[in-house]
Order: sequence, then structure tokens, then C-alpha cells
Amino acid sequence: MSPTSMGFQSRYPELMARTESVMAGLGTAAPEFTLPDVASGNTVSLASFAGKKGLLVIFISRHCPYVQHVKHELAKLGDDYREKDLAIVAISANYVPDYPDDSPESLREMASELALTFPVCYDESQEIAKAYQAACTPDFFLYDESRRLVYRGQLDSSRPKTDIPVTGVDLRAALDALLSGEPIADLQRPSLGCNIKWRPGSEPSYYHSS
Repeated sequence: MSPTSMGFQSRYPELMARTESVMAGLGTAAPEFTLPDVASGNTVSLASFAGKKGLLVIFISRHCPYVQHVKHELAKLGDDYREKDLAIVAISANYVPDYPDDSPESLREMASELALTFPVCYDESQEIAKAYQAACTPDFFLYDESRRLVYRGQLDSSRPKTDIPVTGVDLRAALDALLSGEPIADLQRPSLGCNIKWRPGSEPSYYHSS
């Protein structure tokens, strides 16, 4: 985390509000998107993952302490499921003028540092985040082969400053069930993190500041 973002957080702690997932309706179709991969510069779209049994969309932020807390597990997820019938894509939508640590260049550094095996995209317009009803970082959306939502919620119950280890148990259970053709548990707990940093005046209707 850069001194710039650390200073911003200390001056504006209210903007690091704890926010839960909206918990979009199960069965919702995955919204289309076309976004640049910050590492390769290639265009990534929903069609890029055609043929995969599952698609995991993760909304992230580099500066967010909740993402920092789980970043190594995110990298491990990519490694562990790389050879399986699952595609993963991460998207960052934070407003860069206020949060320079979430610029494409900074996200590229993060992807390199963590050796991420999946694309990290930047949603400058924030329209894709709104289409997915992403609310916090991290926020997880798992879609089946028909690209219908089957899981949304937390990675696991670990949070910063808790003694609960980061294992990814909740999300991994959903991933394994989907890939094996088993039903996914109905009980799904919302993720918790920093609110997505919306462009001032363009916050979505589901956004609630605290």
C-alpha cells in the first residue's frame, strides 16, 4: 500500500466503510463485459471464457485492507483451479483520481507480485461493477456453464484483525460442488469489505454509505 493511500485512509476513514455484498438473485445471468487486462493489454470479455463449466468473477481493490488480508488465497485459488474447468477474472472499478493505488499500473504490479494466473481488468466507467451489483472488495460471483449465478458471498469467515485463518472454505465448497455437478449450499453468507469507491455523483441505487 502506498503512502498516498495510507494517508488518504487516515484522513478519510469514513470512506473505508464496511460494506456487505448485495447478494444478487441466484439464477441471474452474468452481464456482458469487455474490459482491458491490465497486464497484457488484451481485451477480456464474457465470451473469452466460453466453454468453461464455471466462471468466477471477483471484484477487487489493491489498497483495500480486506483484499490485502486474502490476497494470497486469491492467488492460491488461481493456482489450485488453473487446470480445472473453471475460468477466473478479477475486476477493479475504484475511482482512480481518489485512489491511485487502484490504477491499472498499480493493479499490474499487484498481479505480478502475486503471480496471478487469471486476468485482472480495470472497469474505468464502473458500469460493469454496477451491472454485476458489486458493492464491496472483495466481492465474489460464481456462474455455471449457462452463466447463471449459483454463488455470491464470502470467501470464508476470516476478516482483518480476527484469529480465523484464511482458507477460502465457503467459496471453494461452491467451486467444487459446481465442478462435480453437486448442488451448491443454499446458505450463502455475504462478503464483507471496503465499499467500491464510486465516481462522485454516480453511485448506484443499491449503494448505502455508512
